[in-house]
Amino acid sequence: MKLILTNEVSGLGAPGDVVEVKDGYGRNYLIPRGYAMRWTRGAEKQIETIRKARDAREIRDLGTAKEVAGQIGALRVRLTTRAGESGRLFGSITTGDIADAVKAAGGPILDRRRIEIVNPIKSTGSHRVTVKLHPEVSASVDVEVLAG
Repeated sequence: MKLILTNEVSGLGAPGDVVEVKDGYGRNYLIPRGYAMRWTRGAEKQIETIRKARDAREIRDLGTAKEVAGQIGALRVRLTTRAGESGRLFGSITTGDIADAVKAAGGPILDRRRIEIVNPIKSTGSHRVTVKLHPEVSASVDVEVLAG
């Protein structure tokens, strides 16, 4: 099955890429979740629009990515949220919350889709989060969650 990716899929490609995948993977996973759309001649024309949007969001080169990684590493990111007596949060911290907190702490504007949370953040304390800035550069951010 030939598909056009609309979102980044690990191990497969970036938005705007045309990929060939097994029928079941495309039909049952990629298309229903909005990660891809079927390739047609009409959809082929949309690839350029998708790539332009990706280029506007993407960090241009490796040097810039390393510079941004240095900025992020030096930040002290704090999030204040509602929590119970034992330090357990009402809900969890999302990637959007972290992107907003990095921006509020004086850091660069991050795309929430590039932030990877290994274990869901559901308690107060210090948590480590990874940000994929470039295919070759990842930065770690320490996020301190406080009860408020």
